[in-house]
Amino acid sequence: MSALSERPAEPVVGRAVPHESAALHVTGQALYTDDLVGRTKDVLHAWPVQVMHAHARVTALRTEPAHAVPGVVRVLTAADVPGVNDAGVKHDEPLFPDEVMFYGHAVCWVLGETIEAARLGAEAVQVEVEPLPALVTVREAIAAGSFQGGQPRLERGDVEAGLAGAAHVFSGELEFAGQEHFYLETHCSLAHVDENGQVFVQSSTQHPSETQEIVAHVLGLTNSQVTVQCLRMGGGFGGKEMQPHGFAAIAALGATLTGRPVRLRLNRSQDMTMSGKRHGFAARWRVGFDESGRLQALDATLTSDGGWSLDLSEPVLARALCHVDNAYWIPNVRVNGRIAKTNKTSQTAFRGFGGPQGMLVIEDVLGRCAPLLGLDAAELRRRNFYTAGRTTPYGQPVRHPERLATIWQELLETSDVAGRQREIEEFNATHPHRKRGLAVTPVKFGISFNLTAFNQGGALVHVYKDGSVLINHGGTEMGQGLHTKMLQVAATTLGVPLSRVRLAPTRTDKVPNTSATAASSGADLNGAAIKNACEQIRERLAQVAAERLGISPADVRFAHGSVHGIAFASDRLTWEEVVTAAYFQRVQLWAAGFYRTEGLHWDSSRMQGEPFKYFAYGAAAAEVEVDGFTGAYRTRRVDIVHDVGDSLSPLVDLGQIEGGFVQGAGWLTLEDLRWEEREGPHHGRLATQAASTYKLPSFSEMPEEFNVRLLRNATEEGVVYGSKAVGEPPLMLAFSVREALRQAAAAFGPPGLSVDLASPATPEAVYWAVEQARRSTEHGHVDEGAPGVLPDQPGPDAPPMVPFSERAQQLMTRT
Repeated sequence: MSALSERPAEPVVGRAVPHESAALHVTGQALYTDDLVGRTKDVLHAWPVQVMHAHARVTALRTEPAHAVPGVVRVLTAADVPGVNDAGVKHDEPLFPDEVMFYGHAVCWVLGETIEAARLGAEAVQVEVEPLPALVTVREAIAAGSFQGGQPRLERGDVEAGLAGAAHVFSGELEFAGQEHFYLETHCSLAHVDENGQVFVQSSTQHPSETQEIVAHVLGLTNSQVTVQCLRMGGGFGGKEMQPHGFAAIAALGATLTGRPVRLRLNRSQDMTMSGKRHGFAARWRVGFDESGRLQALDATLTSDGGWSLDLSEPVLARALCHVDNAYWIPNVRVNGRIAKTNKTSQTAFRGFGGPQGMLVIEDVLGRCAPLLGLDAAELRRRNFYTAGRTTPYGQPVRHPERLATIWQELLETSDVAGRQREIEEFNATHPHRKRGLAVTPVKFGISFNLTAFNQGGALVHVYKDGSVLINHGGTEMGQGLHTKMLQVAATTLGVPLSRVRLAPTRTDKVPNTSATAASSGADLNGAAIKNACEQIRERLAQVAAERLGISPADVRFAHGSVHGIAFASDRLTWEEVVTAAYFQRVQLWAAGFYRTEGLHWDSSRMQGEPFKYFAYGAAAAEVEVDGFTGAYRTRRVDIVHDVGDSLSPLVDLGQIEGGFVQGAGWLTLEDLRWEEREGPHHGRLATQAASTYKLPSFSEMPEEFNVRLLRNATEEGVVYGSKAVGEPPLMLAFSVREALRQAAAAFGPPGLSVDLASPATPEAVYWAVEQARRSTEHGHVDEGAPGVLPDQPGPDAPPMVPFSERAQQLMTRT
């Protein structure tokens, strides 16, 4: 086992400890960015001037009326920018645009003594625009040929030959929605400038270094002249990876021009109308199976809804293409990707980062095709699992595929899937207006950034003369428990009690050039960097202790705040004694740590390589009950077995698995983003811009029985203390809920029925699926015209897509 993954005896990692800020959260003592405003003197408040057109050219901007509003101090416009008027890394996001690209786009910002003054000032600003044609849906963008960015292709084998030789060929389409992050804390920044012109920005950001970079280039400064700090976030989920930069730049620009601190905090409706969401996708596919139900070929086109600018759409699409296979071996694959340019907010990172969208395509394919093949859907999935020696479509060997089989079998046994399926059959036979479904789905998710350069982390660890320890690292805390794990890693490596270690807020002047806390890599990168820094300090202290103990430095051990030799009868020193001795010997008691993930290679032009350090595996079994009159449903039970390697912090990991699953279920079944598609004054307006119109999972949507188990004996070689990432993979376990709803809806029809199910599978969508099943019963046969699926078409001549049925199409277009 490598030194990175090996654990000492009785480590602090692996203990089920509470979140390091849990008590502060529940008592209200935890500070967030906006809490600092009350502690800051003479703060100005920023308010956006939004234009309510989906697409328009600004022909006149009159700010003079705003200055007549009492309390208004300044109006920020493009003329005030000393550097680059752009908030994006692709230079396609003007901070102060002269062309409105989505409904609610801010064209300037008002600074006021109070929020109310700034708001009234913004209302006084006069903006004249020339409306332009707007594209609101992916379908409109495809029809208009409106695309942006690259159009990657992932290919292996001979797809046309595979389809031609397949015993069964099906084709179809799937359009599914995005998702609002709905973090509890909206976007927020607080900026001030000191007497030397150093800009200091407190920001709710997942990527402080990139926020620093954008602020610097807007202000025409070097990165060293800007410091960004993130205390903690009240949720991020990817929505604060790229999107905070522009808001931080506005605050910093205001502070630079006025000499006063500037606070910018979006209210909920502003946040939802101005910030990006998960990418919705439209997919078209053809798939071939042999006589036994094994996948032979997949031909698919994935079109993501990128919104008005690129943001992270290209890497999101790349990850979607790399996860179309999920847990399944497909010998012949061709997947084309493209990014639609629409007049919406610029869609961005969201937990899973394209992986869920790609995996949903293959899970939908298998769920729809299983009945047509005469196979149980769970058996069809199991039959196509990766096995040893096989590679992904992009050429990466799939390591430890046996874990997936182990997880699957353990899940089937511990959740008694076979017995419950029999009970469900009996229930469905005796309940004509209520039906139940039970589905089991797997997850194989690659861990690392697709961009190889991002797979690095840094840390700064201080040991003070009294033996206390302070750690800094480049990761940010958004409630996911990263800081908790990092404290445990440091305590384990130094051999001190957890109580001796404290963690400082994330700051760009402590650890520079950091990657975003994203891609589930926060613990892997920052944990390894902290371990590296602590090992440097421990090696120096071992030299000091060895002299005092009269032994070799190689024989010194650190544990539980004690320092001793490997011999049973060795003398012991306290941690504090060794630290004090080291100080008086002028031994360095701090260290900068660094880690780069080894073994990665990715050629984005060819979509080939090994972009991931490892794969995280998991499986979930979900049971639902559907009301045939309304389509309403409840989740009766969920069982999960998930692979987190050797957990760094089991309590944190269990919370991440449960939370990720529920968030995934929200995306797939509840959270229905809707924009106004009809022509008129509100064309392009986000209709679901508050909790009153956008439904989030709540207690009523939680599984009535929720069982989560961590895979045992799952050490991952080459990762910090043998752990695995846990942030994103559990979200995809929620496919089981959607597939269970499909099976419950199909139970209203004859055996062997394939029903289509929209995503999100809201009660409305489930109702139409139930109606489709009932129509099949009324007709006395299985409806082979199931929306979007053609059974048994000849391979290369198969049409690329069959339209949805009229009712399903109505549902998807919201007419």
